[in-house]
Amino acid sequence: MFIHMEYMIEHLIRKPLTMKTKYNKKPAIKIEGNLHEGWDSIYNQIVTGQESKNTIIIDCYSGVHYDKLLLQFKKIEHTLFIDTSQLFKSEDEVIQMTSGFITDDVLFGYISNLSIEDYFDNEKLLQARQKINNNAGTCIIFGYGAGYVTDNGLTIYADMPRWEIQQRMRKNEAKALGVDNSKEQFSLQYKRGLFNDWRVCDKHKRSMYERVDYWLDTTIADSPKLMDKASFMKGMDKASKSPFRVVPFFDPAPWGGQWMKEVCNLNREVVNFGWCFDCVPEENSLLFEINGTIFEMPSVNLVYLRSKELLGEPVEARFGKEFPIRFDFLDTMDGGNLSLQVHPTTQYVHDNFGIHYTQDESYYLVDVKENASVYLGLKEGIDKNKMIEELEKAQDGITVFDAEKYINKLPAKKHDHFLIPGGTIHCSGSNSVVLEISSTPNIFTFKLWDWQRLGLDGKPRPINIERGKKVIQWNRDTQYINNNLVNIITFIDEGEGWREERTGLHKTEFIETRRHIFTKLVKHITNDSVNVLNLVEGDEAIIKSPTNAFEPYIVHYAETFIIPASVGEYTIRPYGDAEGKQCITIKAYVRT
Repeated sequence: MFIHMEYMIEHLIRKPLTMKTKYNKKPAIKIEGNLHEGWDSIYNQIVTGQESKNTIIIDCYSGVHYDKLLLQFKKIEHTLFIDTSQLFKSEDEVIQMTSGFITDDVLFGYISNLSIEDYFDNEKLLQARQKINNNAGTCIIFGYGAGYVTDNGLTIYADMPRWEIQQRMRKNEAKALGVDNSKEQFSLQYKRGLFNDWRVCDKHKRSMYERVDYWLDTTIADSPKLMDKASFMKGMDKASKSPFRVVPFFDPAPWGGQWMKEVCNLNREVVNFGWCFDCVPEENSLLFEINGTIFEMPSVNLVYLRSKELLGEPVEARFGKEFPIRFDFLDTMDGGNLSLQVHPTTQYVHDNFGIHYTQDESYYLVDVKENASVYLGLKEGIDKNKMIEELEKAQDGITVFDAEKYINKLPAKKHDHFLIPGGTIHCSGSNSVVLEISSTPNIFTFKLWDWQRLGLDGKPRPINIERGKKVIQWNRDTQYINNNLVNIITFIDEGEGWREERTGLHKTEFIETRRHIFTKLVKHITNDSVNVLNLVEGDEAIIKSPTNAFEPYIVHYAETFIIPASVGEYTIRPYGDAEGKQCITIKAYVRT
């Protein structure tokens, strides 16, 4: 049966944040293993590990400090050194080869189907391989695709998380595959990475996992660390069978707020923080702790290597080696409205970008002030042609778009849940903190109106009315959203000290969300799907295995955590300062 939010409102009113934050910005998985820290130790281990092999292969992910790493590895005694960048096609050839994927669009490209071998000049590659075969001493092959040049040698992989790559892009420290675009604006660098380079690197890396002898972490440039294969696989095994968190990252926004500064203990000198990406495994890092030392790597390695255990067999069968659920925070507390926007339909992203599912999403309100609101869906009886005409005039600076003339502005309370299937016009208003629960694609947002606002770079933000008008679902009007998209709460079950409710998502979306309100232990089952949860109320909670299959895991307020499908049964109860008090989790999983 459906119930109204008022049924529980007395339990869910906003309370001031008086607790000292316990939010962990650097969650790490402890494992037993071997790490080598610093270049001298790394050199010694490589030379020792080389044994009878006379070839050392150092393959790299896009975004490493390529030239600096090259100089470091040249210090190892050798008779032949091959830099794979010298074996690539010319920059002009690479630009031509990738043009169909990069496109002329300022934001959007098309998903690349290129492979690392496409980058090599065949004649140069043949000559390099002949030199390797004729070399009697130590040969070092360094660079992108080094493992493609030869597969016979001690193999090291210098990996790099995408978020760190983005920071380097912003500082003009990163070069693209076969193209030096380091001086281009960040959005163009990011577009090439997202649509082409990272796809190529990931495809190549997936072919390398079983061959890699050592993994190299240079995320902190002056603190390199080397992990052996056995330790790496131990980490993969533990993470695929236990609760864990990826490393959240935070970013300012033109509309950003002040809430996360306090709750997540962020730098108070930054003007605002708009985003917290707490579960985007394609871009987040995964931390392993060995004897007190932290090793950082892309969390997507876990998705690629342990997809069945992590995602669940039915989810893997549907999405392949992609993590389909995304959690992030949107903080507009004492900030502004997000841009008025729409996400494309599945058919549109498939036809135009080569993506097989779209960014369906929802807004779960974690915290609000009294005047908080959400813009959602169209008002009844509007003239769609007139609305588009007025959006275009506003974009040209002729008029100011009257959003409330066309778009429903809804009051938003703490723990409200607004569902936003693709094609639905929406945006979060000011003075709220939204937990955005969505499918993974995260760039396909068509902004329609940005409230006469400039970006943080002082330039107008890209508006996409032409694309947006092609995907707006004009039937998503006031009646539709009230019946289908606003607080569609269904009672599921209850017991001593707990209550379970279904809160969405919409029938056209593949994600199911469940809310648990509890003062005592709650039992959960993964049901063959990865579970993603956030503790949206309560100081802290503890996750346990009824069979002691994993170590107890503690989470804190506002932290997102992942339960691999392989876990099966698990329990959550209030812990520490939250003992005996009400806690709330929101859980997302893939409907199977």
